[in-house]
Amino acid sequence: MSNTVRFVDTTLRDGNQSLWALLMSTSMMLPIAEQLDQAGFAAVDLIAPAHFKTIVRDLRENPWERIRLMAERVTHTPLGVMQQCSITGFSIVPKCLVELWMSRLAANGIRRVHLMEASNDFALRVPDFVQYAHAAGMDVALALTYSISPKHTDQHFAQKARDAVALGVASIVLKDPGGLLTPERTQTLVPAILAAAPGLPVEFHSHCTTGLAPLCYLEAVKHGIRTLHTAIPPLANGSSQPSVFNVASNLRYLGYAPQVDEGLLAPVAEHFQFIAKRENRPIGAPLEFDQYQYVHQIPGGVISNLKRQLAQLKHLDKLPRVIEECIQVRKDFGYPIMVTPFSQFVATQAALHVVLGERYKQVVDDLIYYALGFWGKEAAAAIDPEVMDRIMSLQRAKELKHWQPPEPPLQEIRNQYGANLSDDDLLLRYIIGSDDDIKAMHAAGPPNADRYLGAEIPLRALVSELLKRKDLRSVAIQSKGVQLAIER
Repeated sequence: MSNTVRFVDTTLRDGNQSLWALLMSTSMMLPIAEQLDQAGFAAVDLIAPAHFKTIVRDLRENPWERIRLMAERVTHTPLGVMQQCSITGFSIVPKCLVELWMSRLAANGIRRVHLMEASNDFALRVPDFVQYAHAAGMDVALALTYSISPKHTDQHFAQKARDAVALGVASIVLKDPGGLLTPERTQTLVPAILAAAPGLPVEFHSHCTTGLAPLCYLEAVKHGIRTLHTAIPPLANGSSQPSVFNVASNLRYLGYAPQVDEGLLAPVAEHFQFIAKRENRPIGAPLEFDQYQYVHQIPGGVISNLKRQLAQLKHLDKLPRVIEECIQVRKDFGYPIMVTPFSQFVATQAALHVVLGERYKQVVDDLIYYALGFWGKEAAAAIDPEVMDRIMSLQRAKELKHWQPPEPPLQEIRNQYGANLSDDDLLLRYIIGSDDDIKAMHAAGPPNADRYLGAEIPLRALVSELLKRKDLRSVAIQSKGVQLAIER
């Protein structure tokens, strides 16, 4: 087996999501696009459909324009989208829109789809997404989403790997969104998956939530993985992926040959470090080990939302009880993987139990749909029978029992949102929902490619800040043969 190891960069997508709450603007990305393209990455993860609302509403940017501008600069390395089997986060979407979505991703510059189905049920919507992606000319990297429970054995994941092979995908991603893998489990799980998918590339993706991901990456390589998902500091570590610098260095000491140019990436790290300090953004740092994370498995973002919602209801003191109730609700529902959207479903239901003082007196619609099989028959069959009976006896369950996801023709959707809209604008309207947000996005104009020119030339930022000062009449700057004088 070759000793070369390749990397998928997650800085712009997962690092941005995990540490900067998706608030990295296109202007922050453009100055370092060429370096990312030339550094030797197997792919660069750029965006997700779940990002579209934040990009439009908070940044007042057009997500399609982000893809196009980056694709103009990243011409050798495949740009990737990471998504669930939906284009609106996790709601069920008509197939005609999925097909259009895939074709427009490819037309705008995306070449790779990192696809995840939260139940690992590859008979549920996954074949459609794979088919449409392939028809559009994109590769599919299909995720096996890791979790810990009595049913999530090595044999379980090996079977899921065989299911993935049958779909004809380009690669498999062993995806650990909760950072729950340990080095010991990696030693048995990776060989089981590789044996079940002979000849198919398997990638490794984990988060540093428990502090063990960098060690798991090394074990994964020792046992046959040759593509790792990493991020560039300051958007590495914390709840993001391990640092590409740290992992590459450690691999060299183990005798492997990392296929990445760290010299090209050093200015990228400086660029984002400069932005982090200038914009007061979080800087990723290693986290302490937390054994309780393995018990409740709730993502950090979900706990943050729980804190906010309970505080609004003046029940913040009940957070420990809600977390304990999450453990029980997950067990009741047959151990769904605690990843979007199931982690949100479980946490909301647990909060209802604690606040109302009674279990399953009221059940959120999302979990009723789960019980009705809209997230797969396998998932519904795993629900505790007594809990299933309780849910099915609810009036709301009787109302939803015969609901089926609508499959309107594309022309009907066009007529609803605007017959003259372009394909990109139609999809944007469907995802965002609000005309006002889209109008505000257009009013903001295109991104300013010169706004963040990089950490290597901070002089412009210094001058800009000095000009804001009202207490200075004159300033003189001298450095390395450069002299600058400013007078009011």
